[in-house]
Amino acid sequence: MSALLPAPGARIVVAMSGGVDSSVAAALLVEQGYDVVGISLRLAEERPGRSSGCCSLEDFQDAARVADSLGVPHYVFDMREAFAREVISPFVEEYLAGRTPSPCILCNRSIKFSALRRRAAELGADWVATGHYARRDHDGGCFRLLRGKDAGKDQSYFLFELNQAALAHTLFPVGELTKDEVRAYAAAHDVATAAKADSQEICFVPDGRYADFVESVAGDRKRAGLVVDGDGNELGRHDGVHRFTVGQRRGLGIAGSEPLYVDSVDAVTATVRVATRAALRRGGLVADGVVWTSGRPEPDGARVDARIRYRHRGVSSTVHTGSNGNVELRFEEPQYAVAPGQAVVFYRGDQVIGGGWIRESLPCPSGSADAAVAQRPAVH
Repeated sequence: MSALLPAPGARIVVAMSGGVDSSVAAALLVEQGYDVVGISLRLAEERPGRSSGCCSLEDFQDAARVADSLGVPHYVFDMREAFAREVISPFVEEYLAGRTPSPCILCNRSIKFSALRRRAAELGADWVATGHYARRDHDGGCFRLLRGKDAGKDQSYFLFELNQAALAHTLFPVGELTKDEVRAYAAAHDVATAAKADSQEICFVPDGRYADFVESVAGDRKRAGLVVDGDGNELGRHDGVHRFTVGQRRGLGIAGSEPLYVDSVDAVTATVRVATRAALRRGGLVADGVVWTSGRPEPDGARVDARIRYRHRGVSSTVHTGSNGNVELRFEEPQYAVAPGQAVVFYRGDQVIGGGWIRESLPCPSGSADAAVAQRPAVH
């Protein structure tokens, strides 16, 4: 197993997106005396009429400028074909299946970290680094993935699929800093991207219009269908299940005496079921594709804090492991809008224990006050 930190002067490959976070990550490692090599990955196509934003020509130019100012080499690698196969295609298919994808996690797993490790090996480097707001340490038995110091920017949720072998050779140089501290460091050290705005959207979806993007790729595979209430009564029609996600309120195309939300999406029948907010309460979920980031599966009945989406505050939950490797979580308190396709990530304090992919939500326990208002689990 690797040491917690690289040996003095070790070569480290840094993912440089052209943003301030990865720029400062590279600058910090240079300052610490490491042999830094910057790498940028071309993932998505250039957007018509756009010169900035993730994966733009401007981003690569910014990364190159920062690398040049630091006196380190910088390379750009074309990963568009792999990105389309491993990230864009699953993104489209998940929406067509009535699920809500998490493309950034897929990209980290299948593209960014795999490409970094491969290029690092080619360049004779044992270590890789990124500008993610996360931390790592070692407790004597395993490497631990931890939340970033800046709670508002913490990105540990997106990294739960990093296993022990990956964590052993991965650094997060800005994880101990807040965003304000990162920008202050960049300004004080004349880093070219010090004032550059953060990217706020998925890199391959122009202007955040997910449904339009799915349609542009899927073509005539979209399916129109019905919008119904909890009893199956027709309330309206829709032109594609890819336009809906569990918990959604806007854009339903119907009116009611009280606010209604998407409760479930059945892609097989192209039926979107809506309900009141109270009816969106769920008592738990089933997750598959579970990865134990800590390197140790949790025993049956263990308690964890579970985040069911990126901005979720987390809920105390009980882990029940299945013989097939799936995990059933039971929430201490009912949760709203548990969306199949999203990642659920398990924490204990600041440490990421593991995570998986939400396959289905579970009703509140029979006899509880919430069970009376909970609708049937989401249909898949």
